[in-house]
Amino acid sequence: MRFNILVGGFCAVVAAAASAFAGPAASISGDYVEVRSCDVYTGPCFANGEMNLAGSEAILTWSVRQGGWDGVPLAGLKMVAIVKAENTLGNVTQQPQAGHAVLVIDSKADSRQRDALVKFARHMAGSLVTEVAKIEQAPIEVQMNPSTCHENGCSLVRAEGLVEVQTRCLGDKDHVCGNEERYYPPLTKIDLARPAYTEAGLFQGDGLGITFDEAGRRSAYLGTFEL
Repeated sequence: MRFNILVGGFCAVVAAAASAFAGPAASISGDYVEVRSCDVYTGPCFANGEMNLAGSEAILTWSVRQGGWDGVPLAGLKMVAIVKAENTLGNVTQQPQAGHAVLVIDSKADSRQRDALVKFARHMAGSLVTEVAKIEQAPIEVQMNPSTCHENGCSLVRAEGLVEVQTRCLGDKDHVCGNEERYYPPLTKIDLARPAYTEAGLFQGDGLGITFDEAGRRSAYLGTFEL
């Protein structure tokens, strides 16, 4: 009997230790769309022509499929961060950059969920949301099929009266110089990052002193996130 108790206790300790080293289980996951004001899928010849002249703005969208943040459930909610920095975002020689941001929170979020989404954005975007100039709340629509988005590159993001994003898959005609690559990485940690072609990228709110209006560029990323 004593042997069984000792063995049982030892196993419990081992299991607890293994659980601790395994790290916490993912608590939030969903889909992500990012649009920049410069090509992200490009060759060095094009990138060098835009360096520090373009690409200092971006629209980042998170669509939560399941889970929550800070103990607050967020499944089904969306949020958009419009960010502006001083230089080309993603330039590894100038990272991290501090940015100004306008955050657009899903109008379906209550006060606790709104606060949790802001904290989530700060965690994901880091220094890019060093200064939040304005927080808006609006209906947000995100159309993205997570099972096929990495095959067709299609997405639609719309925050009523503020943001509109549309992307499509990159095609043969989008390879201009023949040595394109994912020159600038995504601005936040995502999985299965796929570059896409921006057909519309619009922000027409205030708070940043800019109107973001980008189209006809290889300037988008689609992916998923899981923490």
